[in-house]
Amino acid sequence: MTSAQVKRTALDCGFELAGIAPAGPNTDVGRYRDWIHRGMAGEMSYLTDRRADVRAAPRNLLPSARSIVCVAKLYNGPQPYSTNFTANDLAWISRYAWGDDYHTILRGGLTQLAGRLREHAEFDYKICVDTAPLLERSYARDAGLGWIGKNTCLINQHAGSWFFLGELITSLELETDAAAADRCGTCTRCIDACPTGAIVPEGVDSRLCISYFTIELRGPIPEEHRASIGANVFGCDICQDVCPWNSRAAMTLEPAFAPREFAPPLERLAAITPEEFQRLYRGTPVARSKYSGFLRNVAVAMGNSR
Repeated sequence: MTSAQVKRTALDCGFELAGIAPAGPNTDVGRYRDWIHRGMAGEMSYLTDRRADVRAAPRNLLPSARSIVCVAKLYNGPQPYSTNFTANDLAWISRYAWGDDYHTILRGGLTQLAGRLREHAEFDYKICVDTAPLLERSYARDAGLGWIGKNTCLINQHAGSWFFLGELITSLELETDAAAADRCGTCTRCIDACPTGAIVPEGVDSRLCISYFTIELRGPIPEEHRASIGANVFGCDICQDVCPWNSRAAMTLEPAFAPREFAPPLERLAAITPEEFQRLYRGTPVARSKYSGFLRNVAVAMGNSR
């Protein structure tokens, strides 16, 4: 099979972007280890434990790996950005978490892709979607899907940054694509807009990031950062909302990513029971915060809204 055939098949399986990266160790491994050494992963032990070493090379996941098929799927919708949202009695949930869990959707598309490719060639493969120990943004950049911006999101020149990423690590020997050029230039809009100053030269300092506070952190949110969280009850979109490359970002056609409820009232969220939380957010990324963490976030947002 040719790389062109593989990428065309990926698009047929519902992905908006597809490219091929080599399956060797990535040049960003050193930066990643330095980021960990500086403590910027916070309490996210899955980024710092033995899996950190696994991330050093795709062949730790698939010994026969030669090429990585990198794909991206849009999740942007027509709803306003959080920076244009002024209703202070409503909760903001990060755009990526409005609909069904992307892990399931992307894994389904990658499974379909692997099946269709194996109609033409025998090969080993491993599917990766976010949770696998792989530097997926780095390989997506090397596959030509976009560059890694100052906010650490993968940005595509034509479609913006509202993408989920997935990978099919394969034993196929495929022609690889050229890495995308960095087009952030001297722009610092994401850095300037971050309420907590989390975007630093080394990347994003998780210990200052609103997404980290509202999703990954267990226990109280540091008091000195609570006012900066605003109405965010799960994640934060500010650094993507202000990015010039997202001013005319492409929109998804995937119905599974449509919001179950856009910007629910804070007062109603504060009163939900554990059973209602499960009913509302089962099968969505929001479930990751767990009931107690979600109510913690709602309480902070209500305090900020007065």
